[in-house]
Amino acid sequence: MQAVRIAINGYGRIGRCVLRAIYERQLEQELEVVAINEPADLETMAYLTQFDSTHGVFPGKVGRSENSLLINGKAIQVFHHTQPDAVDWQALDIDILLECSGAYSQRSELEKFIQAGCPRVLVSQPTDSANEVDYTVVLGINDTELNGQQSIVSNASCTTNAIIPVLAELDAAYGVDYAFLTTLHSVMNDQPMIDGYHHSDLRRTRSAMQSMVPVATGLARGVERLLPQLQGRVQAKAIRVPILNVSAIDLMVKLRRSTTKEEINSLFIQAAQRHPNTLSYSDRPHASIDFNHDAHSAIIDGSQTCTNQDGLVNLFVWFDNEWGFANRMIDISQLWASRFQSQST
Repeated sequence: MQAVRIAINGYGRIGRCVLRAIYERQLEQELEVVAINEPADLETMAYLTQFDSTHGVFPGKVGRSENSLLINGKAIQVFHHTQPDAVDWQALDIDILLECSGAYSQRSELEKFIQAGCPRVLVSQPTDSANEVDYTVVLGINDTELNGQQSIVSNASCTTNAIIPVLAELDAAYGVDYAFLTTLHSVMNDQPMIDGYHHSDLRRTRSAMQSMVPVATGLARGVERLLPQLQGRVQAKAIRVPILNVSAIDLMVKLRRSTTKEEINSLFIQAAQRHPNTLSYSDRPHASIDFNHDAHSAIIDGSQTCTNQDGLVNLFVWFDNEWGFANRMIDISQLWASRFQSQST
């Protein structure tokens, strides 16, 4: 596969993790980051690339020139615009734009990137409606339909990437009647450090580091969009918890037949062997910090699996909501490139 020219729009938690993961996985010759658009100043961008409170010091040399971020001596052109069409993307000759700002969820907004010269946009969040993008993809679930004709694709969310493979395995093996999901999600930057006039949702005006805070979630919609056979059978809620990174999903499902803890754990041990890049399994006594910088979409904690005679199953799923999702952005970029490059030859 020839080198894919990548640009990143939005250089926050996910944007920086994407860049870092490309270099940690030594993919910089395959995925060439040629440009970053980020409103913040270049000095701060370089500093936060090199020093990260969650993932540690960047394992390479970081510098800057007048208008570029330098990674191991390679110059990445930097822009500081706030509008999708303010950058001349066409002049950069990119193949895929990774939209990592989280600011755009409407097709009318995302199409401005296309109109400004981006041939393809991979969005780092789900959209309210499936019609806002050409396709929503989760690696290992529906990636076979990703093709060169699509121009705006959503990589769904970190929670969707974590739970969809788990539900798909359960549904294929037993049939899922109902599912209830509770996400315990690490704090995000839409929450204040101390109480303040920060959000229309009054819960989000409260200090992120002093309380567990219930928040709204569209996870149930995302699950039903990707697993339509579960339409009307999924409910979800989310609680932000005061840790910097790594989240979990407490999953309660009603299966169509009874099973045992041993059978369920065996199912996911085998699933992790079939999908080693996205699924993992452990039954060791874990705390969340154990999964910081873990690139899997989901890690099944077999020590927490519970069942009863009525087909009720309770599973606990860990995931690094930053690093795991950033790695899926990279994987989908590679897969998408292989499809459109093969179609152009």
